[in-house]
Amino acid sequence: MEYKDKRVLVCGMAKSGVSAAKLLNTIGAKVTLQDMKKREEIKEAQFFENEGISLFLGANPDEIVLAQDLIVLSPGIPCDLSFILKAETAGIPVISEVELAYTLTPCPVTAITGTNGKTTTTTLVGQIMQAVKPNTAVVGNIGVSYSGQVTRLTKDDWVVAEISSFQMEKAKSFCPHISAVLNISPDHLNRHKTMGNYIAMKERVFKNQDEKDFCILNYSDEVCHKMADKTKARVFFFCSKEALSQGIYLDGDMIHLRWDGIDEDLISVHELQVLGMHNYENVMAAVAMAIAAEVPLDTIREVLRKFSGVEHRIEYVATVDGVDYYNDSKGTNTDASIRAVLAMKKPIVLIGGGYDKGVSFDDWTKLFQGRVKHLVLIGVTAQQIRESAEKFGFTNISICHTFVEAVNLCKEKAAEGDCVLLSPACASWGMFDNYEQRGDMFKEQVRGFKR
Repeated sequence: MEYKDKRVLVCGMAKSGVSAAKLLNTIGAKVTLQDMKKREEIKEAQFFENEGISLFLGANPDEIVLAQDLIVLSPGIPCDLSFILKAETAGIPVISEVELAYTLTPCPVTAITGTNGKTTTTTLVGQIMQAVKPNTAVVGNIGVSYSGQVTRLTKDDWVVAEISSFQMEKAKSFCPHISAVLNISPDHLNRHKTMGNYIAMKERVFKNQDEKDFCILNYSDEVCHKMADKTKARVFFFCSKEALSQGIYLDGDMIHLRWDGIDEDLISVHELQVLGMHNYENVMAAVAMAIAAEVPLDTIREVLRKFSGVEHRIEYVATVDGVDYYNDSKGTNTDASIRAVLAMKKPIVLIGGGYDKGVSFDDWTKLFQGRVKHLVLIGVTAQQIRESAEKFGFTNISICHTFVEAVNLCKEKAAEGDCVLLSPACASWGMFDNYEQRGDMFKEQVRGFKR
């Protein structure tokens, strides 16, 4: 798509929208940047206008959409707003920020989606690719705007992108050379309304692939397994539960590879620094992507041994008075928090609760008996989680009005030999700006216990 001299409306002034506006401005588009915030709330307002970017602030842009040639949406913008329907009815293209960046990308793309494990897997794939292509860009839902990295790339580089369902809603031509769907469980139903819609957004990551491309899928996940019949790409399965005739799988404590004539043990899980079966699945998915990208096995092994995981995902914080503290603030849905609970080897004092995404907590709370010593709840979902836990006979529950109060109560409830786990099974919105802020506050308070 040619963007020079096109009138482009970019909606949303978070990181992705700002980067998209700057990119479009750099390549000669006539950019208007819109946000619901008022001008006095935008610190960079004058900067944008000095650069030639127009601003439309404090309202939805219904009155200006018909004057545009293209609309670019930040992932946080719901796709059912009236101005979007108005534009599309008039034949004006509406695309996502990821779609914009992809159309300007000169090199191969690896795209990772799924409900859980995306950030860990994306980070690991990025490190593996950077070992052979140092200018690899690791972008997307991981917190680095894709649009902000495009201009530094050449045809000899590589992009590793973490892709959310939100980012796929208005993707049109997006087609990675290597795609991956790690797992599927209920999430973001407040936006997507049904599981069918949610799954359909995930499947868009491989929609445009063909026989020259690769699609990495979780053999043990029923929904992912069925996706193998929906893609034209060459399917590379990974599996934690059984041996595969072709793919990568867990054989006892050994990760084993059978692919294109290779039939060998790759690495023992005891050589890895990450914990839990879910992380072994993330590692296998990352290895499959690296092999599809023709990275040598010795290079893959070397990176795997050094990889220590990602911040806010079952992140060890400290041991205080014989109690281990773990930050799993990235556990923003029940499936992620189930994995965190199962990864702990000690009695757990657990912090849960937060923003309501419209899902059931039963699969999570039914695991508490025999694993969780005490549950400390925060946020608008506290009572809902309490009722779910009590339904399964778990009653060691406290509700706190503030996060600081919750962490302090965990310290009181935990005894030597226990662990305290922040794994909320909920998004952070309402109490925090994001899950990173929630995790950082937890770590700061825990480290204060040692002083």
